[in-house]
Amino acid sequence: MDSPVQIPFKSFIQLKPEDATALYLQIVFEFIKAIQTGLLPEGTKLPGTRILCKLLAVNRNTLIKAFQDLELQGWIEILPNKGTFILSEKKEKKKTDYISTEKNSSKSAAFTFKHSTILEDPKEISTLPYQFNDGLPDLRLVQTDVLARLYVSKLKSQKSTKTGEQIQTESHLNFKTQFSNFLNVTRGIRISTSNLLTTNSHEISLYLVTKLLISSGDKVVVASPGYYISNMTLSDSGAQIITIPVDKDGINTENLKQICEQHHIRILYLTSNYHYPTTTSLSAKRRMEVLELANEYGFVIIEDDYDFDFHYDNNPVLPLAALDSNERVVYIGSFGRSLPAGFGYGFIAAPSAFIKELEKHQNILEPGIDVIKEQVLTEWIKEGEVHRLSKKNKKIYKERRDYFVLLLKEKLDGKIKFQVPLRGLAIWIEWIDNFNLIKFQKQCAVNGLFLPKTVLYQTKNLTATRLGFGHLNENEMENAVEILRQSLAEIII
Repeated sequence: MDSPVQIPFKSFIQLKPEDATALYLQIVFEFIKAIQTGLLPEGTKLPGTRILCKLLAVNRNTLIKAFQDLELQGWIEILPNKGTFILSEKKEKKKTDYISTEKNSSKSAAFTFKHSTILEDPKEISTLPYQFNDGLPDLRLVQTDVLARLYVSKLKSQKSTKTGEQIQTESHLNFKTQFSNFLNVTRGIRISTSNLLTTNSHEISLYLVTKLLISSGDKVVVASPGYYISNMTLSDSGAQIITIPVDKDGINTENLKQICEQHHIRILYLTSNYHYPTTTSLSAKRRMEVLELANEYGFVIIEDDYDFDFHYDNNPVLPLAALDSNERVVYIGSFGRSLPAGFGYGFIAAPSAFIKELEKHQNILEPGIDVIKEQVLTEWIKEGEVHRLSKKNKKIYKERRDYFVLLLKEKLDGKIKFQVPLRGLAIWIEWIDNFNLIKFQKQCAVNGLFLPKTVLYQTKNLTATRLGFGHLNENEMENAVEILRQSLAEIII
């Protein structure tokens, strides 16, 4: 093993002092990436802080703060009079006994293959009694009995003289017809079956779109803070990501115009109706400005409307796709998030020529069609069951949102600031006090509440969390918010 001084830290620890992210957090993130990618293997002894400060050209107090954070997260071990050593991710998981994840064997394969440093799965699993997520529905509300009866009835009725290919083609066309009509009615877009592609998930929809639209080195503008899954997908496709700030009216269009004047932008990725993670909606004025800029500078808008189903006002904001007269918008979304796993869908609405090309790639990635599932959902849409279920669920989730807001104001008054979202199953909370979110996460775990790292957002000027409430009933909300209050009091002295 190389001696600590011989390790070329400058080649993989890339710091940007001008960046908005605090320098100590940049150090934390860069070291974690280096450990995960094997550049700093388990057992590596790091140089002393004074030597490392000179190598990285940073203040010693900044480096010490970063090392304290890394030790708290379990990535390094600081042994008095011995030095600082890298811990493996496996050991980190053992130390964090409230998180349980399965890992594949670390034994090397007998052949070489590409390794991704981008597509690391950030999801964590916990057995703690109370848990927050980033805004998932409550599976306890699913009407599984109705779906089960429909599914079984369709299975029993599969007696026909037609070939399997004929049945599949007809069923899929019927489903696309009903589904395109459903989207036209609920989202105000104007599409036919030739403008629609359905997939097995929202993530696959995004993957297919980026595969066709992005070549290595293409510049893609995304909001900051943004959605980690989409950023991973865009980066993996070879995109060069440029971030743009978000305020109370959505992305800053003046900033977007400046970027367009300086660079050739291929794509703007946008969650316009319910920005992830901050839950803000793009204002009407900025919607028109975005469409005008796309037409002027020739970039494509990937509009991700992942949470349209959960809006609580009578006049939901329609997507950009409903206003797009120049075919600059590729609209992707999800359907059936309140249905059991396997019944939900992703979809893409776009010009017919683009959809036709997407189908070629989908035929390799998803060659088969679940005829029975499509027939069941076709009937649900046709009979209006989807609308009835949506109306019922929205009433429940609106009540949960309102109660969650009440608890936050009652338990954390003076400690947080937030806006009540008009849609979605999560609330974006900015903490007024300045404290370490990882330390807060650890304290919450001690008290029985799990906060996944994917809901934590911390930069030099921001300490925030995205708290999903949809999966919690009133009693669970009360206990979870009380643990937040208690844990905050315990770490802030």
